[in-house]
Amino acid sequence: MTTPHGAAPRRAPRGRDSLRRLRRVPLLAAAALTVVCCLFPVYWMVATAFRPSRDIQSYDPELIPREWTLEHFRTAVGADGFGLFWRNSILVTLGAVLLSLLVALGAAYAVARLRWRGRRTFLLAVFIAQMAPWESLIIPIYIISRDTNMLDRLPTLTLVYFMITLPFTVVVLRGFIAGIPPELEEAAQVDGCTRVGAFRRIVFPLLAPGLMATSLFGFITAWNEFTYANFLIIKQQDSRTLPVWLSSFQSTFGTDWGATMAAATLFALPALIVFLALQRHVTSGLTAGGVKG
Repeated sequence: MTTPHGAAPRRAPRGRDSLRRLRRVPLLAAAALTVVCCLFPVYWMVATAFRPSRDIQSYDPELIPREWTLEHFRTAVGADGFGLFWRNSILVTLGAVLLSLLVALGAAYAVARLRWRGRRTFLLAVFIAQMAPWESLIIPIYIISRDTNMLDRLPTLTLVYFMITLPFTVVVLRGFIAGIPPELEEAAQVDGCTRVGAFRRIVFPLLAPGLMATSLFGFITAWNEFTYANFLIIKQQDSRTLPVWLSSFQSTFGTDWGATMAAATLFALPALIVFLALQRHVTSGLTAGGVKG
């Protein structure tokens, strides 16, 4: 390949390439350190779940276990309420996520596409709700649940998790819908579609990355939540969820760390599976959710 004057193009000096590589070393080192700091506790949890009890209680723990055992997983699976608490967590989490998507989809479309009085105020209220620390609302929610006879009930947790995940879902879907050209809907309406039909045939299929990103956030939030589950489900032990169940691995002689780590590993599997299944769409969904409408 030659330039217009017939001369061969100049190549960057090797010194510049070496300098660029040296500049990347601190960034790569920082990235590697971040990965190690984030993944090492997870690795230690999984490794502890497979260690024999004598190795867990050793004063000289080894980084890689020499012996592996499934005894702790048998203890966790055989614990009282294992299947029941799994069912409770799945029902509450899926109910909150689906309800949040249903309500947020309509609200996000109204904010992104329609022009109505109070639109900016509504959007500001959603942002404020997103920034508010939900832990500060424990006492008011507890009093409301007590006065309405809604304590110790799974629908109460579902509504609370729906309330927690709704603002984020509205914000992301609103940005995602704003990034879709409205001309696509107008063309569909010219061809005879109603507004609802244009949304269902044109907009909704393009929202898949945004829906998956918000679903993942809502699932992880509701699946891992402990505080409300511990404060709102007090008497009815059968209505508790997995995070509360994890705190039950105690005996007269102390905590069974092996069974606790095995239970925590089993508890983390659904969130990991959902993330691996949706990871391709999460980045694009969150990026599109930041588009200004």
